[in-house]
Amino acid sequence: MTLDKIIKELKLNVLAGKVNPNAIVSGAYVSDLLSDVMGNAGKGNIWITMQTHGNIVAVASLKELAAIIVVNDGKPEENTIQKAEAEGIVILSTKQRSFNTCGKLYKILEQDAVV
Repeated sequence: MTLDKIIKELKLNVLAGKVNPNAIVSGAYVSDLLSDVMGNAGKGNIWITMQTHGNIVAVASLKELAAIIVVNDGKPEENTIQKAEAEGIVILSTKQRSFNTCGKLYKILEQDAVV
């Protein structure tokens, strides 16, 4: 499943980063604890979180994540957006809660795996 298709399906807002239409998403990880994400998220995953500070960019870069989805209509600070742009990290946002976002993303990824 491509990141571009997920953005369209979930109606996500792109806050930072250039979306590569060919970027493949390998799965997702949900956590608001940075050390948990560092220890358990996989390369190519989308990270779902409510965190908006600059450290999310460092973790996403370290783990080579496909993107970060900030839930609850969270708005990263301008320096976080600038850092993401500089490092090529895609930050997305949604008004949805984590639970809803996870459920919808699971359905999309599961449907793609069946095909």
